[in-house]
Amino acid sequence: MAPINLRRSSAAQTLTTSSQDARLLVSETIRISANLASARSSATSASANSSPSVIIPPTVPVPPLESKNLRLGLVEGELIDSNLRLLCCEEIDGRRWKHLAENDTASGRFKKGSVHSVCLQSPQAPIEQIASFVRSYVVPEGFPDSVTPAYVPYMTWRALKHFFGGAMGVFTTQTLLTSVGVSRNKATPGAVAINWILKDGAGRVGKMLFSRQGKKFDYDLKQLRFTGDLLMELGAGIELATAAIPQLFLPLACAANVAKNVGAVTSTSTRTPIYKAFAKGENIGDVTAKGECVGNVADLLGTGLGIMISRRNPSLVTTFAFLSCGYVLSSYQEVKSVVLHTLNRSRFTVAVESFLKTGQVPSLKEGNSKEQIFTFPWLRDQPVQLGSRFKDAFEDPGLYVALEPLFEKERYVVTYNPVKNKVYALLKDKAKSDDILKAAFHGHVLLHSIRSSLKKQAMSRKHHDNLSSIAVPVDIQSLVAESCMMVPTAYSLFKYKAAEEGWMMSESLLNPGRARLCLE
Repeated sequence: MAPINLRRSSAAQTLTTSSQDARLLVSETIRISANLASARSSATSASANSSPSVIIPPTVPVPPLESKNLRLGLVEGELIDSNLRLLCCEEIDGRRWKHLAENDTASGRFKKGSVHSVCLQSPQAPIEQIASFVRSYVVPEGFPDSVTPAYVPYMTWRALKHFFGGAMGVFTTQTLLTSVGVSRNKATPGAVAINWILKDGAGRVGKMLFSRQGKKFDYDLKQLRFTGDLLMELGAGIELATAAIPQLFLPLACAANVAKNVGAVTSTSTRTPIYKAFAKGENIGDVTAKGECVGNVADLLGTGLGIMISRRNPSLVTTFAFLSCGYVLSSYQEVKSVVLHTLNRSRFTVAVESFLKTGQVPSLKEGNSKEQIFTFPWLRDQPVQLGSRFKDAFEDPGLYVALEPLFEKERYVVTYNPVKNKVYALLKDKAKSDDILKAAFHGHVLLHSIRSSLKKQAMSRKHHDNLSSIAVPVDIQSLVAESCMMVPTAYSLFKYKAAEEGWMMSESLLNPGRARLCLE
């Protein structure tokens, strides 16, 4: 049984003895152990009519000082022939302590104020003390057991990103001040203040207008986080451009501030879900606080580097190119290192395609690593459209009439539009959460069947061009009917394997369209 971990108290610290007292207590501890050993031998040889304080059967050994009972602080006082009695053992930050009290032989009680504390380890070296102090600020309590394995690479790249961002901030601020006329005395203080206020006001307006896209931060978290960092660098580049054309300071500074404030919105909105993915248990606050501390420390170090570089008057173009490359690369690796448990549209596609090809659902780490980051969420051309409008899915009314009976018992309809080369999943008005997930899965099954059919036809005609450019007719009705027979069993198996790997599915993260079929 492990020793009981007690919280550090002020009493334990004030009662620590001097080095001379510590040596005395250690000597007493050794003598106690010797008395215990002699008590064990005397107990086995004692006669039945004798009257010792405690009778110990020969078959029951007396536990030594470091036994399980003593580590729990359960000390049988009559077995210790000494004025010092062991009260309990304590562990504080990996260091073991023993707390002993002096016994009054006359009254048989402990003397008040006689508690002594002895550390069983040698004092920490100064370097270890400094390292322990730093760890208390930059890593969550209980690290590494209190966070997931992805926490370390994420914080490493996050710190590097903030380092480059802090260095870049020195040059952008210097350039803005120069362009607005403060350092060259080309403008009155009143005009400078007005320009600066207008610049900040434009940024706040941009932040407010972009905040209405908040729902998109949930299902395309990584893509938006990376896009926000790209906008931050775009804003920095525009700010540096004011040095070349200071007469356009106000419009350029306003545009730069809008871009940077929009980037700040994405960073703030995606921060909590990312930290939540790292936390184990109810320590999200601790993880968030330590993560922000790491970012601030790296930002300060980067600012110091930027000040040192700026004194040498380097080329702004060269400096911007170097710092921006470091910032963007760090941001990309930071986002890639995040391991989320939820299936959004991109990770759902990765999971379903892997399941259809191999019969296995990828692990959390594998599924996240295959997610596409270098794509802007709102501009992606999805091959499977979920919750589409009827006129987008069906250009031939006869196809709908032929397919509708196949989905009579389902709350969705799946079809393929050969003109747009897309699969459409139309949702009925009574579609629930599981129906939407099943419709998305069915859409990917149909897409997989169509691609396989096109590939076979292309190989038979000895064409190896891109599948999207092959104008080969497919029997949509037969492929849809075939997929309807596969989906019920395959979908149940997919859900089981996904849950086995730790994935969590929610229809809202798939971002379905709002159109619904109203069937009378």
